[in-house]
Amino acid sequence: MVNFRENKLKIRILTLAVGIVGGFLLATRINLLAPARAEDKHAEPYAINEQTLENNFVKAAREVGSAVVSISTEHTEKIGSPRSNFRYFGDQEFERYFDQFFRDFFGEIPEREYKQRGLGSGFIIDEEGYILTNQHVIQNADKITVTLPDGRRFDAELKGSDARSDLAVIKIEAKNLPILKLGDSDEVRIGQWSIAVGNPYGFAVGSAEPTVTVGIVSALNRSLPQTDQRRNYTGLIQTDAAINPGNSGGPLVNLKGEVIGINAAIFSPSGGNVGIGFAIPINAAKDILTRLIAGEKILYGWLGVSVQNLDEELAGYFGLPDRQGALVLKVLEDSPAEDAGFKEGDVIRKFAGKEIKDVRALLREAGKTEVGKVVIVQIIRDKSPLTLRVKLREQPEDLERLAKVDRASEKVWRGMGLSEITSDLARRYRIKQQEGIVITHVEPKSPASEAGLVPGDVIISINRQYIKNMADYESAIRTIEGDALIHTERGFVVIKGKKM
Repeated sequence: MVNFRENKLKIRILTLAVGIVGGFLLATRINLLAPARAEDKHAEPYAINEQTLENNFVKAAREVGSAVVSISTEHTEKIGSPRSNFRYFGDQEFERYFDQFFRDFFGEIPEREYKQRGLGSGFIIDEEGYILTNQHVIQNADKITVTLPDGRRFDAELKGSDARSDLAVIKIEAKNLPILKLGDSDEVRIGQWSIAVGNPYGFAVGSAEPTVTVGIVSALNRSLPQTDQRRNYTGLIQTDAAINPGNSGGPLVNLKGEVIGINAAIFSPSGGNVGIGFAIPINAAKDILTRLIAGEKILYGWLGVSVQNLDEELAGYFGLPDRQGALVLKVLEDSPAEDAGFKEGDVIRKFAGKEIKDVRALLREAGKTEVGKVVIVQIIRDKSPLTLRVKLREQPEDLERLAKVDRASEKVWRGMGLSEITSDLARRYRIKQQEGIVITHVEPKSPASEAGLVPGDVIISINRQYIKNMADYESAIRTIEGDALIHTERGFVVIKGKKM
């Protein structure tokens, strides 16, 4: 489970703990509500035909369950010596000292193997043995075993996987298998019944029969915080059907037994069930299924910018009529955006003719754009519209490293204490960069506090003027009387024009 620190400078989203349900995190609890039908104002309350509804559930569960499988994985890690279990916080001298200590004390110890096991679910999509599941279920697996509902077990081969969409296809050598019909997730409606089928906690490993839970579709087009630059959870289906550890990769179906989603993630701030699960729309899988089966690499268009959402203050600073758009935080070196002339502080409003509502919209539109295609991007720069042409390239493997914004006598300004980055402060706040100034303290209820700034933040620029040291800082604030645009290593923020 990943905890997200609540902060105004992040992307102004609610703090969220996202559990990837590959068999290790707790999930949701069903909260089943009876449906109601709107009649005319004089009509009696509608009585549900319980037997008919029950029959529909039984039929769907029986037909779907026959094609849902349990997936168990095994990954072997080698452990070379007792010291491999220790971590020295990146202190290489300390590590070298203890390396020698362990060799002197224990001698050379042979490598040992440690096996990690995981559990998940999947469902058969082809009579020849092709199975769709989540990428995180089979990630790093050395061995994949599939257990069918009738108890038969097969070794599975990974045919194709894609971390960004969190989808994978595996294959077993079996014939004439029952398959699931793929529905149309574009037709899913909020409030309709949803049925989650899978193998929570690995129960199916013993009984071979999947578990069925029921709920409704609670919301559509949900997005989750990006905990991994490779993963992009957008456009998700939210359901309150119980999704538990081991359910990942299993189908979310409608009352007809048609697959509308692939169960993938949960919301669980405390580890308990809170009735909020998420499924990848099946139409997203349809778009790349053929390529996954063929073992092809899934290519995504890459723009090459770090971006953040706008709030009302930022929108006002940039002269925008609303909060729509993606604010460029950083233009990555040797990227399509750099080649096209993007600059820090640009606000992307349209991409290839599509309105860009927020960061998620930009990631979605850029990602689905064909690699090598030239697109028109409409931006706002210095409160004026500007059009740029950019040729997208393939997203690089080391995107997380490239997208990272580097971090490395006290002055007080607008409620924050500021200092040069000394070696002591760098160690205290784990600052990696050498240029900029660091915030050492923030006074309560000050403009800095209200803007969400915290001790340890490194200020990179003020009103688009780069800050390398305190001399640059003093020069930058000399003529500032109103609001100021502050760029820290965590993002942009507007600090109100009230001096302390």
